Amino acid sequence: MNYLAHIYLSGENNLVTIGNFIADGIKGKDYKQYPKDIQIGILLHRHIDTFTDAHKTVRKSTKRLHEKYSHYSGIIVDMLYDHFLAKNWSKYSDIDLKDYTESFYDCLEEHYTILPLRIQKMMPYMLADNWLVSYASIEGITKALDGMNRRTKNRSGMNEAINELEEFYTEFENEFIQFFDELIQFSKDKLKELEFKIAQE
Repeated sequence: MNYLAHIYLSGENNLVTIGNFIADGIKGKDYKQYPKDIQIGILLHRHIDTFTDAHKTVRKSTKRLHEKYSHYSGIIVDMLYDHFLAKNWSKYSDIDLKDYTESFYDCLEEHYTILPLRIQKMMPYMLADNWLVSYASIEGITKALDGMNRRTKNRSGMNEAINELEEFYTEFENEFIQFFDELIQFSKDKLKELEFKIAQE
């Protein structure tokens, strides 16, 4: 899953949310240098990724892209699923998406000093273009895919995946909705498990 989904699946603890958000840049056991709530978020992120990568519905989505985009197909599906989460936000939250993301951005700024350097450097761009809200529109997700393609030095061709999104829009959306309900429950259960486990250490 991509940024918005990981943030949403973190629950209401701000430090767990930060941990989940920064987790991609934390390798191996380096997570143990952070406060316990952030550790929980990092570990939750890893479990979410493992569950997602192995799920048959997600694999159905990635298979549609694999011939053209190879190992980048999983990254593309993560981003497309964030589009559908943002687009259908009111189905999953009573808080308006703009208000929700503003609260998250405030949280990042409040805890800026403990963020990895990579996240600190990324933040101005994320806030200026309001990435999380922009995912809801085709224009916004197109811009995000363009940005990811540039980061691969145009090797991935991910910017072209907007064509598959438009061609198979209903299929991708149905797969997201089917999968995300399962992921929500998985994440809630795993969060409780991790809270108990980390508290015992």
